[in-house]
Amino acid sequence: MRASGSLSSKFIPPFLPQNHRRKKLAHETQKGQKGAVDSETPTVKQTIMVVEDEPTLRALVRKVLERGGYEVIEAPSGLAALELWNKKHPHVDLLLTDMVMPDGISGRQLAEKLKAENTKLKVIYTTGYSTELLGKDFVLKEGVNFLQKPYPPQKLVQTVRNGLLSEETD
Repeated sequence: MRASGSLSSKFIPPFLPQNHRRKKLAHETQKGQKGAVDSETPTVKQTIMVVEDEPTLRALVRKVLERGGYEVIEAPSGLAALELWNKKHPHVDLLLTDMVMPDGISGRQLAEKLKAENTKLKVIYTTGYSTELLGKDFVLKEGVNFLQKPYPPQKLVQTVRNGLLSEETD
């Protein structure tokens, strides 16, 4: 005699709908994790200025952050970022900048210039180079004001959230 049974299969899509992902993330972060943040899209979008000279990476970062509920403006260099800043700076909440860029303005120099005009501006630096090359006087905290390339999309969004909240946690 041969036993028989039933076979069932479930299809689980690789990407859940946007609202489901946000609710799931909010639920997971509200389980008592230190630094948990509400992941629902804010009613007033925060604006992130992305300064990255690599076009493909810049486009990907824009897409990830927009899906995270942020408004994104982008620039391919420090000089282009300065031009954008003159048009949009009252609305920029956070600068996400590569450290090494063309046109003679590094990410650090760009951030110093912009922070001189808006001391409340949050800054996150990113680079694919060793942080030791940036100097010992430059304090970078992974996940707060620094992202080492390459980074996954989830880490990008979480670091931006942490960076925006950093003043409240100081």
